[in-house]
Amino acid sequence: MTATTDFRLPDLGEGLPEAELIQWHVAVGDTVTINQPIAEVETAKAVVDLPSPYAGTVAALHAEAGAVVEVGSVLISFDTGDGAREAAADPAAANGPMADDSLDEPADEVVPPNLVGYGAAPSSKARPARKRRGGGDGTSAATATMPVPAPASQEPRPGAERPRSTPPVRKLARDLGVDLTQLSGTGPGGLITRDDVSAAVTNTSDRLPSEAVEEPDEVRIPIRGVRKHTAAAMVRSAFTAPHVTCFHTVDVTETMTLVRRLRDDREFAEHRIGPLAVVAKAVSLALRRTPELNSRWDEEAQEIVQPRRINLGIAAATPRGLVVPVIRDAGSLGLPALSDAIRDLAATAREGRTTPADMSGGTFSITNIGTFGIEAGTPILNPGEAGILAVGAALRRPWEYEGEIALREVMTLSLSFDHRLVDGEQGARFLVDVARILEDPARALLVA
Repeated sequence: MTATTDFRLPDLGEGLPEAELIQWHVAVGDTVTINQPIAEVETAKAVVDLPSPYAGTVAALHAEAGAVVEVGSVLISFDTGDGAREAAADPAAANGPMADDSLDEPADEVVPPNLVGYGAAPSSKARPARKRRGGGDGTSAATATMPVPAPASQEPRPGAERPRSTPPVRKLARDLGVDLTQLSGTGPGGLITRDDVSAAVTNTSDRLPSEAVEEPDEVRIPIRGVRKHTAAAMVRSAFTAPHVTCFHTVDVTETMTLVRRLRDDREFAEHRIGPLAVVAKAVSLALRRTPELNSRWDEEAQEIVQPRRINLGIAAATPRGLVVPVIRDAGSLGLPALSDAIRDLAATAREGRTTPADMSGGTFSITNIGTFGIEAGTPILNPGEAGILAVGAALRRPWEYEGEIALREVMTLSLSFDHRLVDGEQGARFLVDVARILEDPARALLVA
């Protein structure tokens, strides 16, 4: 005898009320195993795969790709009768891809990936317990629910190999109506890129009859995901924390010389140390002398909180919008390790794999506007942080050097800080400390 079990969209550990369903990995009638990815969803902070907490057969899908689903709403229904569970426990009987291709034991023995903080208990042989959402008890549906037909997907059905692409590229393909299974990727290892999708649209347009098509006067883009979260956070920050921004232009010729020397040094070449890594090290050192910049304002407790560690946020521009992943305990890292961490988090962000945990707990942030050729700006604080430093482009300019005019590489630093937490003198001292290290990187060896 089969039983229908509803699975509600869980709180993905961010306290956010909703998520956008990017795509289904399963369809009605598919057999799934515990922890098999069933859907890809995007919250205001990250794109994550939802693993199935049950083994069984998909009975109904309650939302279509592109829909915004509230936390606690029924997302999918399963037939979880004994027969279905036994079939799903056998990898050969499952239609969908396994979470781990090496698994050859019953699904209840699987150690779950814990992608979003729920799933089968690692040592439990019983079916996993579910959290209650919106007053629902998570048991069988009391009333019959009409199954929602599987939405038209740009991905192959489970059991077939998925085209290699990133979440932003898959979203672009859905928006433009491009079938990824019909494309050959030109990226590394056959990865399908945005250019591949755009080229497919162009080729399709070339084959259509040449008729005059009236284009709309405007394009409307739904405010969702990262853009929605960023907008709300910036408004909250701008109207909560009194911002002050100060600027300092510094001669970074010695820093740029150091960077070039390290890149040519075989011992450090693999770390690809860049100017941003040197700035991150300088910031970490300067924060030791000015801990007010590494603090937060606790309004409810009426306290100023100063963490003992420096968790450095590095702003990254991605196709989904601006994200700020965090380097934990950055103050304890040497220059090569800092460079590796910056490179890794940037790659993860561009691929859309930054998790909510990766973006939480920051104590100070850096945004590298120089990569776009911009010299200076007035960055807005991340909520809960006392300071953010914008790093401008390093430009060759006539500059006073040792009593003469010389062509030097100079950079403008823009520091915004919360004036409730940081006085002007403290902000200026911090900025000067960072500048002195960039003027003479050897000073870092003398900073306690």
